[in-house]
Amino acid sequence: MVPTIKLSSGHEMPQVGFGLWKVDNATAADTVYNAIKVGYRHFDGACDYGNEKECGDGVARAIKDGLVKREDLFITSKLWPVFEDGDKVEPAIRRSLSDWGLDYFDLYLIHFPGALKYVDPAVRYPPGWHYDGKSGIERSNTPTHVTWAAMEDLVAKGLTKSIGVSNFQAQLIYDMLRYAKIPPAALQIEHHPYLVQQELLNLAKAEGIAVTAYSSFGPASFLEFGFKHAQALVPLMKDDLITGLAAKYGKQPSQILLRWATQRGLAVIPKTVRPEVMAQNLDCTGFDLEQADLDSITAKDANIRFNQPSNYFPTDKMWIFG
Repeated sequence: MVPTIKLSSGHEMPQVGFGLWKVDNATAADTVYNAIKVGYRHFDGACDYGNEKECGDGVARAIKDGLVKREDLFITSKLWPVFEDGDKVEPAIRRSLSDWGLDYFDLYLIHFPGALKYVDPAVRYPPGWHYDGKSGIERSNTPTHVTWAAMEDLVAKGLTKSIGVSNFQAQLIYDMLRYAKIPPAALQIEHHPYLVQQELLNLAKAEGIAVTAYSSFGPASFLEFGFKHAQALVPLMKDDLITGLAAKYGKQPSQILLRWATQRGLAVIPKTVRPEVMAQNLDCTGFDLEQADLDSITAKDANIRFNQPSNYFPTDKMWIFG
């Protein structure tokens, strides 16, 4: 049985979920269906992933076949920056819900801070970063408090049970807590031994915000983009410390990396298309690492971030993590 994390909203979030970033459209329905068969109940999606309809098809098939009921699942989606204007938030979640074939999400996150100029879904969907679909970044003047008020309205309307943020840093979160009627229940961040972000974790713990780690395997998710700093690093799955601990505990390196996060109270959302690896990743809470081993993994922190806009395309307008 996968443990759950109690959110400040009162709802329970399974600690181990399945991430849907880069899940191919052609296989997404089968991947989600197979993950449900293996035992996953928490699925992390987003408008920007471009596969919400297919993922929803997988959920619908699993429900139809009697594998689960909707209430057994915890499904997350995210608001893309071009929809952060106050009057665009509700249409955005309704589009995602329609694609998934759902009446509500369990968690809806602001995907990145910093509103961008609105792109009509009729023009391009998912819209991506660039207003012209090529290279231009155009900001919206909408401040975060306007977006958050619209997010709070989604809860009142029953479109999502909980709301939160992703890729936000400390100062913006502190600012949000000053005006939020509903504080963010969750924070999703890049988190792996090369990027621990301990001070941000400390903030979240102090403020009762659950943290979900993405890219738990570090550079592995980013090699396909040709990131030179990802290519220059030793893959965490082959790192001497991680492989040594895997041998010590009789586990796979992936399980060591995931347990390092879950044992420290974080949720994780690994992804794979192989059912046997799905089962391994799901089984990352049934053993404990010694404190010295947890500390040795944490000590690998090098403040190396992969998932930031300026790594994907040239820009002088999106220094989100500056």
